[in-house]
Amino acid sequence: MYRSGDVARWKADGTLEHLGRADDQVKIRGFRIELGEIETALVKHPQVREAVVVTHQGADGHPRLAAFLVSDGDLLTGDLRAHLGQTLPDYMIPAVFTALERLPLTPSGKVDRRSLPEPEAPAEQLGSQYAAPRNETEEALAAVWAEVLGVEKVGIHDNFFDLSTTTSSTSAATPSSPFRSSHVPARRVSN
Repeated sequence: MYRSGDVARWKADGTLEHLGRADDQVKIRGFRIELGEIETALVKHPQVREAVVVTHQGADGHPRLAAFLVSDGDLLTGDLRAHLGQTLPDYMIPAVFTALERLPLTPSGKVDRRSLPEPEAPAEQLGSQYAAPRNETEEALAAVWAEVLGVEKVGIHDNFFDLSTTTSSTSAATPSSPFRSSHVPARRVSN
């Protein structure tokens, strides 16, 4: 058999049962990703002391990358994304960054990935200072994006792509949207 890094076993009926991977390689949105490569890039940030990256099932049911960090100060997601964007492609940048005082360890001193908390992205970590919508149109748009992305609030300076966790988030149907029958060109939304 070809050595692919996948772990499998033969079942009594002669079929193979896939059990997982022998390494930290994962597949998200069709891309094979080495989690260790992301961790290495994160610890090169001057304020990050330790980092671990895992896959996590998002609220929309799709897997996403989540990073857990031990740092020497407060870090904004935007700063971390910019740092990682210098060396990694977009699909390797975690959707969520969670700061911890220390990483959980097993009795043998290795990172205990199973003991990591649920990833969370506090509003102040989303990359820009929150600026409330200034008029009715901005309020309606912010409400739609908050519903589609599954976040509590969206400010007028927030980056849609920083807030989204998977590409499928952009196709979510929102029947309660006040703009459901409006035609808005894509270039108007992205500017």
